[in-house]
Amino acid sequence: MAHSPQGIQTRRWTEQRWLLDNIIRSVGIDWDQPRTISYNTPCGAEANLDFAGIRERVKKYADISPAFETAARRREAKARAAQQAGEVVTARNNYFYAAILYAAAQWPHDENNDKNLALNTCKRDCYSNYAKLADHHVEAAWIPFQGKALPGWLHLPPGHTTLGKLPAVWSIPGMDGFKEANVALYGDRWLSRGIAVLTLEGPGQYEAAVNDIRVSVPNWIEAAGAVMNWLSARPEIDARRIAVTGNSFGSFFGTLACAHEPRFKACAVSATCLEPTCRTIFEEASPTFKRRFMYMSGYTDEARFDAFCKTLTWEGHAENIRVPYLCVAGEADELSPLEHTERLLQTLNCPKQLVIYQDSRHSVGNVPAAHLGPHPQTLVADWMLARLNGKPFAAERWYVQANGEIIKTPYPR
Repeated sequence: MAHSPQGIQTRRWTEQRWLLDNIIRSVGIDWDQPRTISYNTPCGAEANLDFAGIRERVKKYADISPAFETAARRREAKARAAQQAGEVVTARNNYFYAAILYAAAQWPHDENNDKNLALNTCKRDCYSNYAKLADHHVEAAWIPFQGKALPGWLHLPPGHTTLGKLPAVWSIPGMDGFKEANVALYGDRWLSRGIAVLTLEGPGQYEAAVNDIRVSVPNWIEAAGAVMNWLSARPEIDARRIAVTGNSFGSFFGTLACAHEPRFKACAVSATCLEPTCRTIFEEASPTFKRRFMYMSGYTDEARFDAFCKTLTWEGHAENIRVPYLCVAGEADELSPLEHTERLLQTLNCPKQLVIYQDSRHSVGNVPAAHLGPHPQTLVADWMLARLNGKPFAAERWYVQANGEIIKTPYPR
């Protein structure tokens, strides 16, 4: 489905474009989700000023890509100068920052135009240079898929050669996320627990869309087997201990993957997008979400895309899951109402746990429940490590209150 000369146009984008710029002028670049926080987090404290500067610079939608690109070019220049001077740690840090910033600069480009492709090349160059200098093994991963390849990066924990066969997770980003930001520069929650990470963009996501591999339920089902085959063939990986973790739209994709690939050991999802047909995120939230997913799916005609959305459901799939399943959600999720997540958990025929954070929106965190109760990302990592090690758990619904206390309710057997 080729893009029209006018690109993707939707009714709400056309009607609300002026409003979007006014909102950004009023509340800033994080109007729809805490994107600068999510991009800043894997970089660490040294990159704080980069993102603070971007927040100051962005006053309208058209400012987003240039602001990130300017910061990326500055960091890339620092990296190359440090590498030339033999300052390995400084070089690798700045290559990592640059890659994240270039990837963020790609986000507003909902078509494979020259700028998007150029930014993608810069991102890959910087991340490849980071990989050569990283404090652990990092390599490009290309998963064969329909005559093309799904793009990813494989990370092995420091000292992996002394750890024996490694457990592994396939980490799936969200709609607006990208693989480079799914493993932290230092202190990564998976690597520090001795877990290998394949962070991969599946059908329709970021570089997969650049390579014209589009999102659909059948494509994600097919991708699940391709990823499992690739990971289980790696000599470093224990094929009996491979799991899936997905965030935001990755929660939907991860659920599909585990429903159709029984070899996965467990599934952990967070910041859920589990409303069948995705009406709320596409029709009530920022109009950028619908445009982005139209790009991911290859549609430019809104009516045809609306018909396609009827296929976006876990119904008829999730019932097949038999492995342990963890879901971490915000009580006040504005992109996928909690009722749909609750219904999925009731539907599952497997060991399951639902953790709901009081007052949290879609991006789970930044509320008292997350500060005073279990840290959401840490909870997921500890839960997953226990499952990969074969430890049992209670099938429960947790409600994390604002004071940090947890109300636990057993799921009926």
